[in-house]
Formats: sequence, C-alpha cells, structure tokens
Amino acid sequence: MRRVTGIGGIFFKAKDAPALRAWYQRHLGIDVQAWGGAAFPWADGDGKPAAGTTIWSIGSAEGDSFAPSKSSFMVNYRVEDARALAGLLKAEGCNVLDKIDESEYGVFAWVIDPEGNKVELWQPPAGQ
Repeated sequence: MRRVTGIGGIFFKAKDAPALRAWYQRHLGIDVQAWGGAAFPWADGDGKPAAGTTIWSIGSAEGDSFAPSKSSFMVNYRVEDARALAGLLKAEGCNVLDKIDESEYGVFAWVIDPEGNKVELWQPPAGQ
C-alpha cells in the first residue's frame, strides 16, 4: 500500500483571517472564495487538467479544528486507504487519533507527529 500520494490541502490559522485572506488575494492573486479558501485544480506535466485539487484555507485562530494540536497549521495528505494507514501507523507506535470520519468528501483520519502537529489523512471518494 502506498502511504501518501499527494497533498490534499494546507490549512492555517490567523489572528485576523479576513485581512490575511485579503492580503493573499491582493498580493499573490489567490482566488479566495467566500468559504475562506481556494481550490487549486491539478494538471499533468503538459498542463492538461487532472483529477484532483489542493485546498488552501485560512481559518480563525480561535477555532479548535486542529485540536489536540496547538499548532497554527495542518497539512492534509491524500492517501489510498485512510483506515488501513491509520491502523498501520498505530501499530508502528504513532499517536493516531481514534476518530475516523466518512462523508461525501471521503474518509479522514488523523495522526499527531512527534512535534505535536495534527496531520490529516484523506482518502478521496472513489474516482477522484
């Protein structure tokens, strides 16, 4: 089983999320949407569209979506099988959170790295 197959998203917190989003939009040209982030579509080596996107999002520093981590960021990694990888990581002694979520967006599991950062494992829905 391949473990990580790509980056699904980069999420970080800001003291003033709307102002920081506006800065990125104005100065770096990121197409920030009303939900607080942007979706970057994938392309192959020739620039042709490929299945998948990478999400970039800024949230409020007050949120607890990265708990139990106290870090201001979280990386979402694409994986082939979130449940199997979470089990494998747990067997290897990693700090895997017990919660696994499944929705129309796919299967999500989490592990805490040795520095205390929450890492999200995302298995996209079939066909994505």
